[in-house]
Amino acid sequence: MAGATIDHLVSVTIFLAAMLLFIGLFNQTIQTAVIYQQHRATATKCSDLLDTVLLNPGVPVDESPTVFGLHDIKFTGYTLNPFSLMRLNSSAGTPVYYEKTGIMYSNTPVGFGNSLLMPINDSNSLNNVINYSWALEKLRINGAYGFQLMLTPMITFNIEAQRLDNTVNMLLEVRGVSFPLANAVVNYYFLPISLSGDYPDFLTEEVQTGNFSVNAAGTATKSFDLAAGRTYFFVAYAHVGGLAGVGFCVPEFSVGQRLIPFVESLNGTVLLAHGADVPNTTSSGKLNYTSAFVKLSNENFESQDIATGDVWSGAGHDPQVVTVPNYAGILVTAYRDDSGSGGVAVMPWGVGSLAFPVVFGGSPAGREWVATDMRQVLVGGVGYQAKLSLWSLQGVQVVG
Repeated sequence: MAGATIDHLVSVTIFLAAMLLFIGLFNQTIQTAVIYQQHRATATKCSDLLDTVLLNPGVPVDESPTVFGLHDIKFTGYTLNPFSLMRLNSSAGTPVYYEKTGIMYSNTPVGFGNSLLMPINDSNSLNNVINYSWALEKLRINGAYGFQLMLTPMITFNIEAQRLDNTVNMLLEVRGVSFPLANAVVNYYFLPISLSGDYPDFLTEEVQTGNFSVNAAGTATKSFDLAAGRTYFFVAYAHVGGLAGVGFCVPEFSVGQRLIPFVESLNGTVLLAHGADVPNTTSSGKLNYTSAFVKLSNENFESQDIATGDVWSGAGHDPQVVTVPNYAGILVTAYRDDSGSGGVAVMPWGVGSLAFPVVFGGSPAGREWVATDMRQVLVGGVGYQAKLSLWSLQGVQVVG
């Protein structure tokens, strides 16, 4: 009788141990299935949100936005409005404060020494950028998800300039997404600028234009004549197989005084500020400037002078206001000080006129799991890759 009791107890113990082991394994399976289902739901939400943002036209850029959308209503498909993209509060650069306006500006790096600076906290809400928190609310995912939207040019340029006496050699490398853009055709526009007069002079009668092809490695060298005492603005447009991209180059200047453009309003006004006032200083100095607007027309570039004047630093001197056209292009401002030293400030008017990356939203770093989806889009005729990263803020929840 005692042996049977012991055998019975051992059997029950083994049965209970097996049940506990089975329940543990079953719970792990359920937990894995729940996590998979949550990840799948996040991935589906990511794809839906990306189409919502890219295919929703939002509202006209001269009105306070009520929905979050970047589509250009003048076109079909994945074509984005270059001015709607300007309104995204960049997370790629450090915001800049300009004391003379009392406004903080979103900072989107464009190229060496150049940025797209958009007002963040202007009292006129029509001029403000779109903030991440606002986009979360309008997409109805506030508190549930976080996201980051990245727009990356599909064609990029690496341009190095070498100045030799009265010649400038441009060394160009054109790349696609992680590969050289072999045998691409490049249209170029080389605009000489004289700094010898009282005001910089865009020498449009000496503009050098044309096209050439890069080699199988995506590289080429092009030389331009440039007399002493002159600077330049160079822009190139590459196209191959239906893709297009833009790159530019201006000389690097060691002069301490700089001119910095700030967007005042998307209705067409730009502020030209003395670099000594950003951040604000008590010093006073003057820069003479001339501004021109360059646009791409039928794969050829056109330039027109739009303003000439003086920018002073220090108290009692307001920034200068420049009016630009209501279409996409490039604002090029040449400036000089009393010694004849100067430089060139470049600002895109509409994303796509100068192909540069745009980053908007939060950071996916450190998240447990991030869903991503991509689309190929056009911005002002320039090919971009739009990538949305989405992550859940709810965490993994298992019931039972």
